[in-house]
Amino acid sequence: MSNCTAEVQSGGETERFFTINPTELSDEILLHILSYVPSTDLILNVKKTCRKFAGLCLDKSLTQKVNLHKVYQVKDEEVKQMLKEIGKEICELDISGCYWLSSPTVDLITRCRRLVRLDMSGCSLTSLRLSHLLSNLVNLRSLAIDVSSGFDAGQLSSECKATLSRLRELKQTIFSPSYGVVPCCTSLEKLLLFFEVLDRTREGMLMSGQLMVGESNIPHYQNLRLFYARLAPGYINEEVVRLYLAVLSDRTPENLRAFLISVPGILPESRATINLLHSMAKNVALEAFQLPKSWLNGTSLLQQMNFSNPSYFSFSRCMISGGQLTQRIINGGKDCKSLVSLNVRGCPFFFSSDIPLRKPEDDIDITILKTLITACPNLTHLNFSSAHHHSSESKGKHLCEILAKLQHLRSLSLPVCSIADTVTTTEKSNSPGASYSSNPAPLGFGKKVRIGVQTYPRTQNDQDNAPTSVFWRLLKQLSLLEHLELIGSNFYSVMPRNDPAIRNTYPPCKRSHSVGDAELAAVSQVVFLQSLTLAQLPGILLGSSLVSIGMKCQQLHSLSLANLGMMGKVVYISSLCEMLKHCRHLRDLR
Repeated sequence: MSNCTAEVQSGGETERFFTINPTELSDEILLHILSYVPSTDLILNVKKTCRKFAGLCLDKSLTQKVNLHKVYQVKDEEVKQMLKEIGKEICELDISGCYWLSSPTVDLITRCRRLVRLDMSGCSLTSLRLSHLLSNLVNLRSLAIDVSSGFDAGQLSSECKATLSRLRELKQTIFSPSYGVVPCCTSLEKLLLFFEVLDRTREGMLMSGQLMVGESNIPHYQNLRLFYARLAPGYINEEVVRLYLAVLSDRTPENLRAFLISVPGILPESRATINLLHSMAKNVALEAFQLPKSWLNGTSLLQQMNFSNPSYFSFSRCMISGGQLTQRIINGGKDCKSLVSLNVRGCPFFFSSDIPLRKPEDDIDITILKTLITACPNLTHLNFSSAHHHSSESKGKHLCEILAKLQHLRSLSLPVCSIADTVTTTEKSNSPGASYSSNPAPLGFGKKVRIGVQTYPRTQNDQDNAPTSVFWRLLKQLSLLEHLELIGSNFYSVMPRNDPAIRNTYPPCKRSHSVGDAELAAVSQVVFLQSLTLAQLPGILLGSSLVSIGMKCQQLHSLSLANLGMMGKVVYISSLCEMLKHCRHLRDLR
C-alpha cells in the first residue's frame, strides 16, 4: 500500500488528509514504536503481520529486555510460547507480580542462558525450583525473589550456590524469618531487603524471629556498596533486621556508600547498631543516607557522619532543623549539586534555623529554603509533606516562588497549607481573576448558580484569565513534573502501608481551606503527570477541577484521593466520574 491523499468535503470546504503506510516508516521510528508493545504481543501477533515486522520484532533492542511486570492481560500459555521462541536472546527478564504463572512456565526460564538480570518478586517459588533455575543461569548477576515459609537453603545445589556467589545485586522480600540466599551471595555489591513477616501464623500462633546462625549461613558483606532495608509494621520484622545488622556491625564494608533503613514507628537501638553507626562514622563516606528517627533524634550522630557527593537524603519524621541540614549536611549552604533526592516528610522544624518551641501556625524561615535551592539546584525528588509550612504574609517570597527555580523536579510532595496564597480572601475576591460567581441567580426554571462555589476554567479564554496564584505559577514552571502529592498536614491514613496506624483524626489546617477548585485546576498545566495524590483538601466543593485535570493530564497512571471537601460531605463524585472518562491510561485508582 503506497501513500495516498484522501479528500473529505464538509460545510462546502474540501479538506485533504495525507495517509501513510506504517511499514514505510524508517526502522528506527518503527523500533521506537514497537518498544511500547508488550513482548508477548510482539512475538505472537505483530511478528506475523508482514515480513518487515517479522524481522523488526526479533531485533535485539526488543528481545534482550522483556518486562512483564504486572501485565495482567498476559496469559500463561502466551508467556510459555514467548520463552520458547526468544528465550535464548533474553538478557533481562522481569516477571514480578505475575503470580498466576504456572510452575512449567517458570521452569522454561532455564532456556534463557544469557540471562543477566531476573526479577521474580511476587512469584511462587520453592527452594528446589530456585535451585533448578539458578543451576542453569551461570551468567546471572542480579536477582529478585521472595522467601516464604518452608524455604530451605540446604536444598540448593552446588551449581546454584556457584551462581549465587557471582551475584552483584540481590533484592529479597522476606515473608518468613530467614537469611534466604544472602549467605550464599559472597560478592554482593547491592543488597535490598523487604521485611514482610507477620507476627502470627495463619493458625494464630506467635511467630519467632530467631534465625539459625552458624559459620555456614552468616551473610557476607565485604564488597557491599548499598544496603537497603524496609520494614513493614511488626516486632518480628524488627527482630530479624537486627540479626542482619549484627553481622554488618562486626566488620563495616569499606566501600559502603548507601545505608538506608525505612522503619514504621520506632526501632530501639541495640548494642550492635550503636557499634555499627560508630564504625560507619569513622570509616565510611556515604552518598545516600536514611535511618530510623529514633536513632537520630536527640543524638549527635549527624555531626559525626561523613558524606561524599551525597545524592539521596531521607530524614522522614525526624526532629531535624533546617539549620542542621544546611550547616552540617550541605556544607553550610555551599555547592551540593550531587543531591537529587531529599525527603523531610513530617519534619516540622525543617524551615527553622534551630529547634525552638515552634507552633504550627508560625511562619517559616524562607532563607533556609533559599540556601537549600542555591546549594542543590539539581534536585529531582522533593518531599515536604506531613508538616505545616506557612509562608509569611508580610515579608519574603512565597515557598512556591522559591521552588519554581528547581527546573529538574520530577517528583514533588507538599502539604496543602504550603500552597495557599498569602493574599487575603478579600483581596482575592476583588481581583479581576477571581473565580467566584458574582452573577445573580436567574429567575424561573433556568440553571441554578451556587453563589460562592469556585469553578475551574473550562475554556482557553477562561484559563488565560485564571487566578495568577503562586501555585499556578509554580506548576507552570514545573511542566515536566511526573509525580505530585498534595496532602493535608494533619492527614493520617486509616490503613497505612508502612507507617504505624493512628486512630486519632485531626482537623485540617486553617490555611488549607483557601485551596479550592480554582487553585487545584493548576495541576492541569502538568501535561506529563503520571501520578497524583490529593488528601485532606477541605476547600474542594464540587470537584470541578478534577475534570480539567483528567482532560489535560493524559499520561496519568495513578490517582489517589482521600478526604476531599468537608468531612462527611462527598459531593465531587459526579466530577470524578466525568474525569475518569478522560483518564484512558489510568491503572491505579484509590
